[in-house]
Formats: sequence, structure tokens, C-alpha cells
Amino acid sequence: MPLEDAAVIGCAVMTGAGAVLNTAALEPGGEVAVVGLGGVGMNALLAAVLSGAARIVAVDTNPEKLRLAREWGATDTVLSGRPETAAEVREATAGGLDVVIETAGSIPAMETAIAITARGGRTISAGLPEATRELSCLHAALVSDERSIQGSYMGSCVPERDVPRFVALYKRGRLPIQLLRSGFIGLDELNEGFDRLAEGGVLRQIMRPNA
Repeated sequence: MPLEDAAVIGCAVMTGAGAVLNTAALEPGGEVAVVGLGGVGMNALLAAVLSGAARIVAVDTNPEKLRLAREWGATDTVLSGRPETAAEVREATAGGLDVVIETAGSIPAMETAIAITARGGRTISAGLPEATRELSCLHAALVSDERSIQGSYMGSCVPERDVPRFVALYKRGRLPIQLLRSGFIGLDELNEGFDRLAEGGVLRQIMRPNA
């Protein structure tokens, strides 16, 4: 396996694909939404396709990432950051989805994820916000709607088990993580690389220290 692709497994693949395959244990024919289409979210999308999901709703603030999500297997794409986002998803899915995975690591994204989770469904957070950020939700709704909110740290992965599995899936062409490569940078471009990542214009840049 080329090292530039293997390098992505250590965080983005384990967190995103693991959230779908391990934490959610998504089954063929299931329905899922992914809120946040960075490197982690796109891996969740690819894993949802791998799982044979019947419906995959991709939600993000970036139209270009939504375009890529459609190319890579999303059945529905919704632009977030608008007051009507959650209502649009609920209307299109007859009340929301059974599994919604938040991968942006932001409170607004998590609020959207909760809002589009169906009654009896699960909202799974794989994104890490700042440690001091707090989330509020309607306590009564958790009870009356029988919803659950679950964390997924590093995709609930066991490295000894999951890294070889992801490599094998990559080699068989079933987990095309090479799609996430947004280019290569050297050490002298490190700051610019972080800027591009913060701006949301790239997925995963591969650093070549000796380039």
C-alpha cells in the first residue's frame, strides 16, 4: 500500500469509517446521514457506501464537498448553515434518519445532527470540539422520542484489528481512501497547509518532509 495512502488510516479513516462500521454497525439497506464532510466525514461516507446503505445523506456548508459527496456515493446532499437545513432533511426523509453521524467537531453541526435524527434513532458524534464547549438539548425529547446520543472516539477502533482490515479493503478497491488526497506539501508549506485545512478547501494533504 502506498505510504501516502496508509498515512491517512491513522486518524481520518479510523475515526470516520470506524464510526460507521464499528460504532453504528450500519447494516446493508440502512439509512445514514453524515454531518460534516472533512477528511473524517468523507471516510464515513465511503464506509456507508461500503456497508451497502440504501440512503446516504451528506450535509456540509461547502458546496464543493457536497459535489464530491454525490460523486462518491451520497444519495442526497444538503447545504447546511441555513435555518431551513434540518427541516429540509426531515421533510425529505419522512422525519429524519435512524443513524446520524456528526464529524465536524462543532456545536452547530452537532445541533443539526440531533435535529435530523428520527424518533428512536441514534446521533453519533465522532467530531471533537474544544474541550470546554457545551451542548444543550431538550431532555424531554430524549425520553419521548427514545433518541440516544453516543460518542465515538477514533471510530471505536482497535488498531490491531481494524488497521489490517482497512488496508485489506483498500487493496480490494472497496475503501478508496486515495480519493481523499488533496495534494502534497513540504515542511516549508506547513503553515499554509493548516490554513487551507481551516478554510475547508482541502480534505487531507500529505506532508513529505524531504520534498
